[in-house]
Amino acid sequence: MGGYELVRSDDAAAGGGPDLESGANSSKAAAPPSPSPAARQPRLVSLDVFRGITVLLMIIVDDVGGFVPALNHSPWDGLTIADFVMPFFLFIVGVALTLAYKRVPDKLEATKKAVLRALKLFCLGLVLQGGFFHGVHSLSFGVDLAKIRLMGILQRIAIAYLLAAICEIWLKGDDDVDSGLDLVKRYRYQLYVGLVLSFMYTILLYGIYVPDWEYQISGPGSIEKSFSVKCGVTGDTGPACSAVGMVDRTVLGIDHLYRRPVYARTKECSINYPENGPLPPDAPSWCQAPFDPEGLLSSVMAIVTCLIGLQFGHIIIHFEKHRGRITNWLIPSFSMLAVALLMDFVGMRMNKPLYTISYTLATAGAAGLLFAGIYSLVDVYGFRRPTITMEWMGKHALMIYVLVACNILPMFIRGFYWRDPNNSLLKFIGVGA
Repeated sequence: MGGYELVRSDDAAAGGGPDLESGANSSKAAAPPSPSPAARQPRLVSLDVFRGITVLLMIIVDDVGGFVPALNHSPWDGLTIADFVMPFFLFIVGVALTLAYKRVPDKLEATKKAVLRALKLFCLGLVLQGGFFHGVHSLSFGVDLAKIRLMGILQRIAIAYLLAAICEIWLKGDDDVDSGLDLVKRYRYQLYVGLVLSFMYTILLYGIYVPDWEYQISGPGSIEKSFSVKCGVTGDTGPACSAVGMVDRTVLGIDHLYRRPVYARTKECSINYPENGPLPPDAPSWCQAPFDPEGLLSSVMAIVTCLIGLQFGHIIIHFEKHRGRITNWLIPSFSMLAVALLMDFVGMRMNKPLYTISYTLATAGAAGLLFAGIYSLVDVYGFRRPTITMEWMGKHALMIYVLVACNILPMFIRGFYWRDPNNSLLKFIGVGA
Protein backbone atom coordinates (compact mmCIF):
# COMPACT_ATOMS: atom_id res chain seq x y z
CA MET A 1 0.00 0.00 0.00
CA GLY A 2 2.85 2.34 0.69
CA GLY A 3 5.46 3.78 -1.65
CA TYR A 4 8.29 1.83 -3.23
CA GLU A 5 9.98 1.66 0.16
CA LEU A 6 7.36 -0.93 1.06
CA VAL A 7 8.08 -3.24 -1.85
CA ARG A 8 11.51 -2.50 -3.22
CA SER A 9 14.55 -4.66 -2.64
CA ASP A 10 17.74 -2.92 -1.61
CA ASP A 11 19.62 -5.26 -3.89
CA ALA A 12 17.27 -4.47 -6.74
CA ALA A 13 17.56 -0.77 -6.04
CA ALA A 14 21.32 -1.00 -6.19
CA GLY A 15 20.98 -2.26 -9.73
CA GLY A 16 19.25 0.90 -10.86
CA GLY A 17 15.61 1.75 -11.42
CA PRO A 18 13.63 0.95 -14.54
CA ASP A 19 14.16 2.96 -17.70
CA LEU A 20 10.64 4.28 -18.08
CA GLU A 21 11.05 5.83 -21.47
CA SER A 22 13.03 3.18 -23.31
CA GLY A 23 11.63 0.12 -21.55
CA ALA A 24 14.48 -1.84 -23.08
CA ASN A 25 14.10 -5.57 -23.26
CA SER A 26 16.12 -6.76 -20.29
CA SER A 27 16.49 -10.23 -21.74
CA LYS A 28 18.47 -8.85 -24.69
CA ALA A 29 20.28 -5.83 -23.32
CA ALA A 30 23.37 -6.08 -21.14
CA ALA A 31 22.92 -4.84 -17.60
CA PRO A 32 24.26 -1.29 -17.22
CA PRO A 33 26.69 -0.45 -14.45
CA SER A 34 25.14 0.39 -11.10
CA PRO A 35 24.54 4.14 -10.98
CA SER A 36 24.87 6.31 -7.94
CA PRO A 37 21.65 7.14 -6.06
CA ALA A 38 21.57 10.57 -7.65
CA ALA A 39 21.82 9.09 -11.12
CA ARG A 40 19.06 6.52 -10.74
CA GLN A 41 16.25 6.47 -13.23
CA PRO A 42 13.05 8.34 -12.29
CA ARG A 43 10.14 6.66 -10.56
CA LEU A 44 7.17 5.50 -12.56
CA VAL A 45 5.09 8.60 -11.88
CA SER A 46 1.83 7.10 -13.16
CA LEU A 47 2.07 4.35 -10.54
CA ASP A 48 2.44 6.95 -7.77
CA VAL A 49 -0.55 8.85 -9.18
CA PHE A 50 -2.60 5.65 -9.37
CA ARG A 51 -1.72 4.85 -5.76
CA GLY A 52 -2.58 8.41 -4.70
CA ILE A 53 -5.97 8.24 -6.43
CA THR A 54 -6.67 4.97 -4.65
CA VAL A 55 -5.70 6.50 -1.27
CA LEU A 56 -8.03 9.44 -1.92
CA LEU A 57 -10.83 7.07 -2.91
CA MET A 58 -10.26 5.11 0.31
CA ILE A 59 -10.54 8.27 2.42
CA ILE A 60 -13.72 9.35 0.60
CA VAL A 61 -15.24 5.90 1.09
CA ASP A 62 -14.41 5.90 4.81
CA ASP A 63 -15.75 9.41 5.44
CA VAL A 64 -18.70 9.61 3.03
CA GLY A 65 -19.66 5.96 2.49
CA GLY A 66 -21.89 5.90 5.56
CA PHE A 67 -24.04 8.67 4.06
CA VAL A 68 -23.90 7.78 0.35
CA PRO A 69 -24.67 4.10 -0.34
CA ALA A 70 -23.04 4.27 -3.77
CA LEU A 71 -19.73 5.08 -2.04
CA ASN A 72 -20.10 2.37 0.59
CA HIS A 73 -19.18 -1.28 0.22
CA SER A 74 -21.81 -3.54 -1.28
CA PRO A 75 -23.66 -5.39 1.52
CA TRP A 76 -22.94 -8.69 -0.22
CA ASP A 77 -23.20 -9.48 -3.95
CA GLY A 78 -22.46 -6.75 -6.47
CA LEU A 79 -19.93 -3.94 -6.82
CA THR A 80 -19.74 -0.33 -5.71
CA ILE A 81 -16.90 2.16 -6.09
CA ALA A 82 -15.67 1.28 -2.59
CA ASP A 83 -15.14 -2.34 -3.59
CA PHE A 84 -12.35 -1.38 -6.00
CA VAL A 85 -10.03 0.09 -3.34
CA MET A 86 -8.48 -3.10 -1.94
CA PRO A 87 -7.86 -4.77 -5.35
CA PHE A 88 -6.34 -1.55 -6.71
CA PHE A 89 -3.80 -1.51 -3.87
CA LEU A 90 -2.94 -5.17 -4.45
CA PHE A 91 -2.59 -4.60 -8.19
CA ILE A 92 -0.27 -1.63 -7.55
CA VAL A 93 1.87 -3.71 -5.19
CA GLY A 94 2.27 -6.31 -7.94
CA VAL A 95 3.34 -3.74 -10.53
CA ALA A 96 5.80 -2.13 -8.10
CA LEU A 97 7.35 -5.50 -7.27
CA THR A 98 8.47 -6.03 -10.86
CA LEU A 99 10.29 -2.70 -10.77
CA ALA A 100 11.82 -3.42 -7.38
CA TYR A 101 13.04 -6.87 -8.39
CA LYS A 102 14.05 -6.09 -11.96
CA ARG A 103 17.53 -7.37 -11.12
CA VAL A 104 18.13 -9.59 -8.09
CA PRO A 105 21.81 -10.48 -7.57
CA ASP A 106 21.19 -12.53 -4.40
CA LYS A 107 17.86 -14.36 -4.35
CA LEU A 108 18.21 -15.67 -0.80
CA GLU A 109 19.00 -12.23 0.60
CA ALA A 110 16.13 -10.68 -1.36
CA THR A 111 13.76 -13.36 -0.01
CA LYS A 112 14.84 -12.72 3.58
CA LYS A 113 14.21 -8.99 3.17
CA ALA A 114 10.80 -9.64 1.60
CA VAL A 115 9.84 -11.88 4.55
CA LEU A 116 10.98 -9.22 7.02
CA ARG A 117 9.01 -6.47 5.26
CA ALA A 118 5.90 -8.65 5.17
CA LEU A 119 6.21 -9.39 8.91
CA LYS A 120 6.58 -5.68 9.69
CA LEU A 121 3.50 -4.83 7.64
CA PHE A 122 1.50 -7.68 9.19
CA CYS A 123 2.40 -6.59 12.73
CA LEU A 124 1.53 -2.98 11.92
CA GLY A 125 -1.86 -4.19 10.75
CA LEU A 126 -2.38 -6.11 14.00
CA VAL A 127 -1.79 -2.95 16.02
CA LEU A 128 -3.89 -0.67 13.82
CA GLN A 129 -6.84 -2.99 13.13
CA GLY A 130 -6.63 -5.56 15.88
CA GLY A 131 -8.57 -3.42 18.36
CA PHE A 132 -5.63 -1.84 20.22
CA PHE A 133 -6.93 1.68 19.58
CA HIS A 134 -10.52 2.27 20.69
CA GLY A 135 -11.48 4.97 18.22
CA VAL A 136 -11.69 8.75 17.93
CA HIS A 137 -14.25 9.00 20.74
CA SER A 138 -12.10 7.18 23.28
CA LEU A 139 -8.84 8.16 24.95
CA SER A 140 -8.17 4.59 26.04
CA PHE A 141 -6.25 1.85 24.31
CA GLY A 142 -5.33 -1.79 24.74
CA VAL A 143 -6.73 -5.08 23.47
CA ASP A 144 -7.63 -8.45 24.94
CA LEU A 145 -5.38 -10.92 23.11
CA ALA A 146 -8.16 -13.50 23.38
CA LYS A 147 -10.29 -11.29 21.12
CA ILE A 148 -7.77 -9.43 18.96
CA ARG A 149 -8.68 -9.27 15.28
CA LEU A 150 -6.01 -11.26 13.47
CA MET A 151 -6.68 -10.31 9.86
CA GLY A 152 -7.15 -6.91 8.25
CA ILE A 153 -6.23 -4.74 5.28
CA LEU A 154 -2.49 -4.50 5.95
CA GLN A 155 -2.31 -8.17 6.93
CA ARG A 156 -3.88 -9.19 3.64
CA ILE A 157 -1.52 -6.94 1.67
CA ALA A 158 1.43 -8.40 3.59
CA ILE A 159 0.42 -11.95 2.68
CA ALA A 160 -0.16 -11.11 -0.98
CA TYR A 161 3.07 -9.09 -1.14
CA LEU A 162 5.14 -11.94 0.29
CA LEU A 163 3.79 -14.61 -2.07
CA ALA A 164 4.08 -12.31 -5.09
CA ALA A 165 7.62 -11.28 -4.12
CA ILE A 166 8.71 -14.92 -3.81
CA CYS A 167 7.23 -15.64 -7.24
CA GLU A 168 9.02 -12.63 -8.76
CA ILE A 169 12.34 -13.55 -7.16
CA TRP A 170 12.34 -17.27 -7.94
CA LEU A 171 9.87 -18.02 -10.75
CA LYS A 172 11.30 -16.24 -13.79
CA GLY A 173 12.22 -17.83 -17.09
CA ASP A 174 15.05 -16.71 -19.34
CA ASP A 175 13.12 -16.67 -22.63
CA ASP A 176 13.48 -13.70 -24.97
CA VAL A 177 10.43 -11.45 -25.12
CA ASP A 178 9.28 -10.02 -28.44
CA SER A 179 5.51 -10.31 -28.02
CA GLY A 180 2.78 -10.85 -25.49
CA LEU A 181 2.92 -14.61 -26.00
CA ASP A 182 6.66 -14.57 -25.28
CA LEU A 183 5.87 -12.74 -22.05
CA VAL A 184 3.41 -15.48 -21.07
CA LYS A 185 6.07 -18.10 -21.77
CA ARG A 186 8.78 -16.33 -19.76
CA TYR A 187 6.60 -15.98 -16.68
CA ARG A 188 4.55 -19.15 -17.14
CA TYR A 189 5.39 -20.50 -13.69
CA GLN A 190 3.93 -17.41 -12.05
CA LEU A 191 0.80 -17.90 -14.13
CA TYR A 192 0.68 -21.54 -13.04
CA VAL A 193 0.73 -20.40 -9.41
CA GLY A 194 -2.18 -18.05 -10.08
CA LEU A 195 -4.17 -20.80 -11.82
CA VAL A 196 -3.50 -23.30 -9.02
CA LEU A 197 -4.58 -20.79 -6.37
CA SER A 198 -7.76 -19.97 -8.33
CA PHE A 199 -8.56 -23.66 -8.80
CA MET A 200 -7.91 -24.41 -5.12
CA TYR A 201 -10.10 -21.50 -4.03
CA THR A 202 -12.95 -22.63 -6.28
CA ILE A 203 -12.77 -26.22 -4.99
CA LEU A 204 -12.83 -25.04 -1.37
CA LEU A 205 -15.55 -22.42 -1.89
CA TYR A 206 -17.96 -24.81 -3.56
CA GLY A 207 -16.77 -28.12 -2.12
CA ILE A 208 -16.45 -27.63 1.65
CA TYR A 209 -19.37 -28.87 3.74
CA VAL A 210 -20.54 -26.15 6.14
CA PRO A 211 -22.27 -27.57 9.25
CA ASP A 212 -24.60 -25.76 11.63
CA TRP A 213 -22.79 -23.38 13.96
CA GLU A 214 -23.31 -21.13 16.96
CA TYR A 215 -21.98 -17.85 18.28
CA GLN A 216 -22.43 -15.56 21.27
CA ILE A 217 -22.57 -11.77 21.56
CA SER A 218 -22.84 -9.47 24.55
CA GLY A 219 -26.31 -8.04 25.04
CA PRO A 220 -27.56 -5.28 27.36
CA GLY A 221 -26.00 -5.52 30.79
CA SER A 222 -23.15 -7.69 29.43
CA ILE A 223 -25.48 -10.66 29.19
CA GLU A 224 -24.27 -13.25 26.70
CA LYS A 225 -26.80 -14.06 23.99
CA SER A 226 -26.39 -17.25 21.96
CA PHE A 227 -27.51 -17.76 18.39
CA SER A 228 -27.69 -20.91 16.30
CA VAL A 229 -27.23 -20.78 12.51
CA LYS A 230 -28.63 -23.63 10.45
CA CYS A 231 -26.52 -24.63 7.46
CA GLY A 232 -25.64 -28.24 6.63
CA VAL A 233 -24.91 -27.34 2.99
CA THR A 234 -22.14 -27.36 0.40
CA GLY A 235 -21.44 -24.61 -2.11
CA ASP A 236 -23.53 -21.89 -0.46
CA THR A 237 -22.23 -18.38 -1.14
CA GLY A 238 -24.62 -16.50 1.13
CA PRO A 239 -23.56 -14.65 4.29
CA ALA A 240 -24.54 -17.42 6.72
CA CYS A 241 -23.18 -20.64 5.26
CA SER A 242 -20.21 -19.80 3.01
CA ALA A 243 -17.00 -21.81 3.18
CA VAL A 244 -15.10 -18.53 3.54
CA GLY A 245 -16.75 -17.78 6.86
CA MET A 246 -16.44 -21.38 8.07
CA VAL A 247 -12.68 -21.50 7.38
CA ASP A 248 -12.13 -18.30 9.37
CA ARG A 249 -14.29 -19.49 12.28
CA THR A 250 -12.43 -22.82 12.36
CA VAL A 251 -8.85 -21.65 11.85
CA LEU A 252 -8.82 -18.16 13.40
CA GLY A 253 -11.66 -18.55 15.88
CA ILE A 254 -14.85 -16.53 15.86
CA ASP A 255 -13.56 -14.22 18.62
CA HIS A 256 -10.76 -13.06 16.31
CA LEU A 257 -13.01 -11.95 13.43
CA TYR A 258 -14.33 -8.52 12.46
CA ARG A 259 -17.38 -7.73 14.60
CA ARG A 260 -19.15 -5.31 12.25
CA PRO A 261 -19.91 -7.49 9.22
CA VAL A 262 -20.83 -5.81 5.97
CA TYR A 263 -23.89 -8.04 5.59
CA ALA A 264 -25.48 -6.21 8.53
CA ARG A 265 -26.70 -3.78 5.84
CA THR A 266 -28.50 -6.41 3.77
CA LYS A 267 -32.30 -6.44 3.42
CA GLU A 268 -32.53 -9.34 5.83
CA CYS A 269 -30.58 -7.53 8.55
CA SER A 270 -31.41 -3.82 8.28
CA ILE A 271 -34.69 -1.99 7.98
CA ASN A 272 -32.67 0.91 6.50
CA TYR A 273 -31.13 -1.22 3.72
CA PRO A 274 -28.64 -0.56 2.16
CA GLU A 275 -27.55 1.47 5.18
CA ASN A 276 -27.06 0.30 8.75
CA GLY A 277 -30.21 0.22 10.83
CA PRO A 278 -32.16 -1.69 13.44
CA LEU A 279 -32.77 -5.38 12.89
CA PRO A 280 -36.11 -6.30 11.30
CA PRO A 281 -38.45 -8.30 13.54
CA ASP A 282 -37.87 -11.43 11.45
CA ALA A 283 -34.10 -10.99 11.05
CA PRO A 284 -32.21 -14.27 10.59
CA SER A 285 -29.93 -15.48 13.37
CA TRP A 286 -26.69 -14.79 11.48
CA CYS A 287 -27.14 -11.02 11.14
CA GLN A 288 -24.96 -10.17 14.15
CA ALA A 289 -22.33 -12.88 13.64
CA PRO A 290 -18.69 -11.77 13.23
CA PHE A 291 -17.30 -12.09 9.71
CA ASP A 292 -13.92 -10.96 8.44
CA PRO A 293 -13.89 -9.38 4.95
CA GLU A 294 -10.11 -9.88 4.89
CA GLY A 295 -10.17 -13.51 5.99
CA LEU A 296 -7.91 -16.43 5.14
CA LEU A 297 -9.67 -18.18 2.26
CA SER A 298 -10.67 -14.95 0.54
CA SER A 299 -7.04 -13.78 0.75
CA VAL A 300 -6.10 -16.59 -1.64
CA MET A 301 -7.67 -14.64 -4.49
CA ALA A 302 -6.12 -11.42 -3.19
CA ILE A 303 -2.77 -13.05 -3.91
CA VAL A 304 -3.98 -13.68 -7.47
CA THR A 305 -4.76 -9.96 -7.88
CA CYS A 306 -1.18 -9.18 -6.85
CA LEU A 307 0.14 -11.75 -9.35
CA ILE A 308 -1.89 -10.11 -12.10
CA GLY A 309 -0.24 -6.81 -11.17
CA LEU A 310 3.12 -8.53 -11.60
CA GLN A 311 2.29 -9.40 -15.19
CA PHE A 312 1.34 -5.79 -15.97
CA GLY A 313 4.65 -4.68 -14.49
CA HIS A 314 6.55 -7.11 -16.71
CA ILE A 315 5.18 -5.27 -19.72
CA ILE A 316 6.99 -2.12 -18.56
CA ILE A 317 10.24 -4.05 -18.27
CA HIS A 318 10.13 -5.83 -21.62
CA PHE A 319 8.47 -3.46 -24.09
CA GLU A 320 10.16 -0.36 -25.51
CA LYS A 321 7.34 1.69 -26.96
CA HIS A 322 4.44 3.30 -25.18
CA ARG A 323 2.08 1.90 -27.79
CA GLY A 324 3.27 -1.65 -27.13
CA ARG A 325 2.90 -1.25 -23.38
CA ILE A 326 -0.59 0.21 -23.57
CA THR A 327 -1.78 -2.37 -26.11
CA ASN A 328 -0.51 -5.23 -23.97
CA TRP A 329 -2.29 -3.75 -20.96
CA LEU A 330 -5.61 -3.13 -22.70
CA ILE A 331 -6.02 -6.59 -24.23
CA PRO A 332 -5.90 -8.56 -20.94
CA SER A 333 -7.84 -5.84 -19.11
CA PHE A 334 -10.81 -6.00 -21.48
CA SER A 335 -10.55 -9.80 -21.56
CA MET A 336 -10.72 -10.07 -17.76
CA LEU A 337 -13.70 -7.72 -17.64
CA ALA A 338 -15.53 -9.75 -20.29
CA VAL A 339 -14.90 -13.04 -18.48
CA ALA A 340 -15.95 -11.50 -15.16
CA LEU A 341 -19.24 -10.25 -16.58
CA LEU A 342 -19.91 -13.64 -18.15
CA MET A 343 -19.21 -15.44 -14.86
CA ASP A 344 -21.46 -13.03 -12.99
CA PHE A 345 -24.20 -13.58 -15.58
CA VAL A 346 -24.12 -17.37 -15.15
CA GLY A 347 -24.31 -17.14 -11.36
CA MET A 348 -20.71 -16.79 -10.09
CA ARG A 349 -21.45 -13.40 -8.61
CA MET A 350 -18.99 -10.59 -8.00
CA ASN A 351 -18.59 -10.50 -4.25
CA LYS A 352 -15.94 -8.61 -2.28
CA PRO A 353 -16.36 -10.32 1.14
CA LEU A 354 -15.83 -13.71 -0.55
CA TYR A 355 -13.32 -12.26 -3.07
CA THR A 356 -14.80 -14.44 -5.80
CA ILE A 357 -13.04 -15.15 -9.08
CA SER A 358 -15.43 -12.91 -11.01
CA TYR A 359 -14.72 -10.10 -8.54
CA THR A 360 -10.98 -10.70 -8.92
CA LEU A 361 -11.12 -10.49 -12.70
CA ALA A 362 -13.47 -7.49 -12.80
CA THR A 363 -11.41 -5.39 -10.40
CA ALA A 364 -8.07 -6.41 -11.94
CA GLY A 365 -9.41 -5.55 -15.40
CA ALA A 366 -10.61 -2.17 -14.14
CA ALA A 367 -7.23 -1.57 -12.49
CA GLY A 368 -5.46 -2.37 -15.76
CA LEU A 369 -7.62 0.06 -17.72
CA LEU A 370 -7.21 2.84 -15.17
CA PHE A 371 -3.45 2.30 -14.98
CA ALA A 372 -3.17 2.42 -18.78
CA GLY A 373 -5.15 5.67 -18.83
CA ILE A 374 -3.06 7.29 -16.09
CA TYR A 375 0.16 6.12 -17.76
CA SER A 376 -0.94 7.71 -21.04
CA LEU A 377 -1.78 11.03 -19.42
CA VAL A 378 1.14 11.30 -17.01
CA ASP A 379 4.10 9.40 -18.44
CA VAL A 380 3.32 9.68 -22.16
CA TYR A 381 1.74 13.13 -22.51
CA GLY A 382 3.34 14.67 -19.42
CA PHE A 383 0.27 15.91 -17.53
CA ARG A 384 2.19 16.30 -14.25
CA ARG A 385 0.83 19.49 -12.72
CA PRO A 386 -2.84 18.39 -12.49
CA THR A 387 -1.76 15.19 -10.75
CA ILE A 388 0.98 16.50 -8.45
CA THR A 389 -1.22 16.12 -5.35
CA MET A 390 -2.08 12.54 -6.24
CA GLU A 391 1.59 11.85 -6.89
CA TRP A 392 2.52 13.11 -3.43
CA MET A 393 -0.22 11.04 -1.81
CA GLY A 394 0.98 8.00 -3.73
CA LYS A 395 4.53 8.43 -2.48
CA HIS A 396 3.29 8.66 1.12
CA ALA A 397 0.38 6.22 0.92
CA LEU A 398 1.26 4.13 3.96
CA MET A 399 1.75 7.21 6.15
CA ILE A 400 -1.59 8.67 5.03
CA TYR A 401 -3.34 5.37 5.61
CA VAL A 402 -1.97 5.08 9.16
CA LEU A 403 -2.61 8.70 10.15
CA VAL A 404 -5.93 9.35 8.42
CA ALA A 405 -7.70 6.14 7.46
CA CYS A 406 -6.84 4.47 10.79
CA ASN A 407 -7.71 7.66 12.71
CA ILE A 408 -4.31 7.86 14.41
CA LEU A 409 -4.00 11.61 13.71
CA PRO A 410 -7.53 12.48 14.99
CA MET A 411 -6.94 10.37 18.12
CA PHE A 412 -3.60 12.10 18.73
CA ILE A 413 -5.20 15.54 18.39
CA ARG A 414 -8.05 14.53 20.69
CA GLY A 415 -5.50 13.65 23.34
CA PHE A 416 -4.89 17.36 23.91
CA TYR A 417 -7.99 19.06 25.35
CA TRP A 418 -9.04 21.97 27.58
CA ARG A 419 -10.34 20.78 30.98
CA ASP A 420 -12.84 18.39 29.44
CA PRO A 421 -11.91 15.64 26.92
CA ASN A 422 -14.76 16.85 24.71
CA ASN A 423 -13.14 20.29 24.42
CA SER A 424 -10.50 19.35 21.91
CA LEU A 425 -9.59 20.80 18.53
CA LEU A 426 -11.63 18.06 16.89
CA LYS A 427 -14.80 19.54 18.30
CA PHE A 428 -14.17 22.85 16.61
CA ILE A 429 -13.43 21.32 13.22
CA GLY A 430 -16.46 19.04 13.41
CA VAL A 431 -14.72 15.71 13.88
CA GLY A 432 -16.00 13.50 16.66
CA ALA A 433 -18.62 16.05 17.65
